[in-house]
Amino acid sequence: MPIRLSERWPEVSSDRLLSECVPPPRFSDVRFETYRPGPGEPSQADALGVLRERGEILAEPRRERSLWSRLRGSAPVAPEKPGIYLDGGFGVGKTHLLASLWHVSAGPKMYCTFVELTNLVGALGMRPAVEALSAYRLICIDEFELDDPGDTVLISRLLGQLVAAGVQLAATSNTLPDRLGEGRFQAIDFLREIQGLAAHFDVRRIDGPDYRHRGLPVAPEPWPDALVEKAADERPDASCDHFVDLHHHLAELHPSKYGALLDGVGTVGILDLRELTDENVALRLVVLADRMYDRDIPLITSGVPLDRMFSPEMLKGGYRKKYLRALSRLIALANAVTDH
Repeated sequence: MPIRLSERWPEVSSDRLLSECVPPPRFSDVRFETYRPGPGEPSQADALGVLRERGEILAEPRRERSLWSRLRGSAPVAPEKPGIYLDGGFGVGKTHLLASLWHVSAGPKMYCTFVELTNLVGALGMRPAVEALSAYRLICIDEFELDDPGDTVLISRLLGQLVAAGVQLAATSNTLPDRLGEGRFQAIDFLREIQGLAAHFDVRRIDGPDYRHRGLPVAPEPWPDALVEKAADERPDASCDHFVDLHHHLAELHPSKYGALLDGVGTVGILDLRELTDENVALRLVVLADRMYDRDIPLITSGVPLDRMFSPEMLKGGYRKKYLRALSRLIALANAVTDH
């Protein structure tokens, strides 16, 4: 009997939210040595070099160096800016580099997405969050987003206090491929919104095609309903939900619980996938897609093809970058399933 996500009601404590602030399983084994800059993409090799240099510094235990060691130059020289920001399009390896930096760094350290960080601050409260996170030497923030001014102001306040406490920061963001300057406005917006923090960040642009779609079709053909249900019955720990039931259930859960919703799930099956026209429903599906991608959970769907899940109007709107990221990830998860 397949799992019904729409019948699960997970509870997630703030302690769990904090303890889960590590790279997702699909990035647990990545290292700088496994990153392969694309041929003809010098910005990727440049970003790798910059992150390696920071990793050498952060690999050392946090301590005050003696005058003699500084004169001898026996340890790497600290960067001028405490923050590094990787700006680029989809699937160019920014998360790979960010997770690699986390892996080589000495603790205490933290890794989360922007959404997970806002959820954490909401769960803990601003003052307790500052107190807890000030103890970290490095905080890595994947997928920094600027489409919610309230969240941006909240995190800007938090990061300002963390930088003042001596915390090193590393962040990434996806950008819109058709924006002027190939998405450079995303980095500019980031710097403008955090104002006082602007001088603390070294912004690096990473160019290149989306590696997840090299040689792959835009989207796989949807499965018939009966085959989705059959596969969910046969696969261990598979879930199977009607799309309407699933998105109604997501509306009743805080997004911070979407990861726990997937606990123990090995494959996600969705029946009767439909084109979305409601932004609220679409944004919840984006968060679920991120949590599925973090856990590398294969996806089987019937209904409309995945590349038609978001309406043309949505793909032209203010949340376009989120929807494109979700499509890129969902298609990769769906292409991981080959037997039907």
